[in-house]
Amino acid sequence: MMLRYLGSTKNLAGCVGGLIGVGLYLTGVVGWFWPFVVAALYAAGALLAPGEKVRLVPDTSAELRQSLDALEATVSAQASRLPSSSVDSVRRIVLVLRDLLSRPSRLAADPDLQHAVVRLAGTDLPLSLESYLNLPWWFAARRASAGSELVAQLGLLEAEAHRVAERFYATEVDRQADHTRYLRDRDA
Repeated sequence: MMLRYLGSTKNLAGCVGGLIGVGLYLTGVVGWFWPFVVAALYAAGALLAPGEKVRLVPDTSAELRQSLDALEATVSAQASRLPSSSVDSVRRIVLVLRDLLSRPSRLAADPDLQHAVVRLAGTDLPLSLESYLNLPWWFAARRASAGSELVAQLGLLEAEAHRVAERFYATEVDRQADHTRYLRDRDA
């Protein structure tokens, strides 16, 4: 608790106020009561500085990346039980999600986007695979519809992952298009 306060904005602003008080003493502006001036300026700086931002939503990016790694390992281990195209679909989805999760501060800036990524990585993808893999292998092998359902779900999840990535990278795409227009206009 104390270490957190030492690096806080309030403490740093208070220290600046205290240093101003010491500067006032060294320049002769204040006399024998300088310790009180230093303390008062520290208190004023600490009280007037903005508080730390409250973060109620935990950063789950690292946990989700670990979860995706475990999911990918499970899919690789169970590849013989899964429809052939589903393993590649899972890898493509995990690749997109892992890339988005590698930028947690950027993701936290857009709560709707963060929710979509957390839902995809933490619920939808694991649930689809878990539902299929919890079927007995002999039952899943006899019922082609079970494999078809998994392939359809993974197709929908992959499309959603790409839509989320489009929203995530929209700013960079716009910036790139603006730069292209600028270069064309500059040469004209």
